[in-house]
Amino acid sequence: MDKLLLAGVVLYAQPLGEYDKRLVILTRERGRITAFAHGARRQNSPLMAASNPFVFAEFSLYEGKNAYNLVGADVSAYFTELAYEQPGVYLGFYFLELASYFGHEGIESGEMVNLIFVALRAILKKSVPLTLLRRVFELRMLVINGEYAPPEEQGRLDPDAWYALRFAAGAKVSQLFSFSLSERAEADFAREIDAAMRRSADRRFKSLETFEEMLDV
Repeated sequence: MDKLLLAGVVLYAQPLGEYDKRLVILTRERGRITAFAHGARRQNSPLMAASNPFVFAEFSLYEGKNAYNLVGADVSAYFTELAYEQPGVYLGFYFLELASYFGHEGIESGEMVNLIFVALRAILKKSVPLTLLRRVFELRMLVINGEYAPPEEQGRLDPDAWYALRFAAGAKVSQLFSFSLSERAEADFAREIDAAMRRSADRRFKSLETFEEMLDV
């Protein structure tokens, strides 16, 4: 059995038994996969640090019948600083949850992995309001998955909101979180993306609910 090297990010980590973990990983090459990290909860396990949400790495895996077995990881980013960002960390968890919702096994997901990485960095940089950052991320996730296209005509949208929608749909991922909007323009931007999300996602996301509750505190 040949070892596979897949680059991606851990979306979800669940304790399993006394020492193991079940992971959901979004990979560039094979999309969303399930992997078991045996012994990852043992002290001094080489898999311990890599078996957590927000970890970006090149994962060494063996492919099983219904899942993969994680045997190693070359980590490029941990994003442990997110734990100190409130409510930003919950927005980060929402990004992972949304990627898991839209991700599918067997579909190349490099752009989605890049989007998550850039969005998490934007949370830490604090250069964009979290409410706008959320909608830009949602917009681009919808675009990647063929669920949204910005309106061709401005219509009743604020002109800056209309331009921002079109920019965020087509800009390089590295440039996405580089603008701000007036209160009115951001409100129009949010209404447009909220409506698109209601059409495309058939459930609420627990991490988003927590994020919204913390904003209201």
